[in-house]
Order: sequence, then structure tokens, then C-alpha cells
Amino acid sequence: MKVSVIDIKGKDTGRQVDLSKDIFGVEPNEHAVYLDIKQYLAHQRQGTHKAKERAEIAGSTRKIKKQKGTGTARAGSLKNPLFRSGGRVFGPRVRSYELKVNKNVKRLARKSALSQKATDKSLTIVEDFDFDAPKTKSFTAVLNALGIADKKALLVVGNSSQNVYLSSRNLQRAEVITDIELSTYKIVNAQHLVLAESAVETIISNLSK
Repeated sequence: MKVSVIDIKGKDTGRQVDLSKDIFGVEPNEHAVYLDIKQYLAHQRQGTHKAKERAEIAGSTRKIKKQKGTGTARAGSLKNPLFRSGGRVFGPRVRSYELKVNKNVKRLARKSALSQKATDKSLTIVEDFDFDAPKTKSFTAVLNALGIADKKALLVVGNSSQNVYLSSRNLQRAEVITDIELSTYKIVNAQHLVLAESAVETIISNLSK
């Protein structure tokens, strides 16, 4: 599948990139995409939440009133969850949200997400570029030239460029990552995917294994 390479001014460079059908032309597997995104979101959770239960509350264990004759329910401790400052019933505990997804399933999920972007015409290949200095205005000009300034855009670069990254950091609807940081979630979450020419080779190489 041949795709034209354009420059940062939105003009055709006359070059084309061959996108492998085994990666950008597969039948999307929605379940694989679901599993990969579920794992990604689960791993964003720290799992450090904790609430003290009855046995962990600091306080006296003295029986606060006699068992019978008060006309109210029995109460044996100030740590009772029914009392103010008492322990919490079945409160959250520290846990791991880690999920296991096989490598082949994750690879299929990324292929499915990339293929869907190619099918939806939401994929653009640009030549490698860099800025002399980090300027939001420069990055905005690139988005305007590509016609995606009003969309949630994801730019995948081959070599980490600090100036390009810093230029995009102040934009809410744009993100710049390297090819090794590409994930199924970031592909699906973006309305338009922009791949740098050098990033295409790495992506095809990683997903062809």
C-alpha cells in the first residue's frame, strides 16, 4: 500500500512510503484492541488506596456502655464502623491492577488500530523535521498545514526531538511521542495519526516480529 509523503507545509514531496498490508491492512480485531486498552488503563492505576478497618483504628477497646437496659443496640467498642471515627467496612486495600496480555495479542491490537486509521483516511506520513527552538506557534503552523488543527492529533517521530516535543506540550489536543512509545490506546484515542517517515520503518520492523 503506497502512501505519499508530505512536508510540514502540507505539500507533496514526490516520495512514497510502502505500508505493509500485514500491518496497515489487516482485518481489525476489536477484542484484541479491547484487551490491550484495558491493560494500558489498568496499569495507569497505582493501587495505593487504603482505608483503615476496625482492627486498624487507634482507640480504646473499653466497652462503652452496659450490654442491656439502655434501650439501644449493643456497642462494644468505639472502633465500631457505626460510630464516628470508627473503622470502615470493607474499605479499599492496597492491590495491583496488573493484567497479563500475550505479546501476540498486543501486536495484533496495534496492527488493528493502525489498519483502522488507514481505512478511515486518518493517517498521514510526513517527512522528518525539527525546530531550531521550541515554539508552540511553529507546531501550530504544522497542524494547520496538515489540516488537523481542530482534531486530536498524535505525532509519532522516529528520533526524539526535544524542540518538537516542547513545542507541542502546551497544546491540549496534540501529543508527540517516539515510535517506541506507540501504544494501541494512543492510536485509538487520537482522531488523526501522523507518522514521521523514519518512524514508519521502526513500526513495521517491531510489528513484523
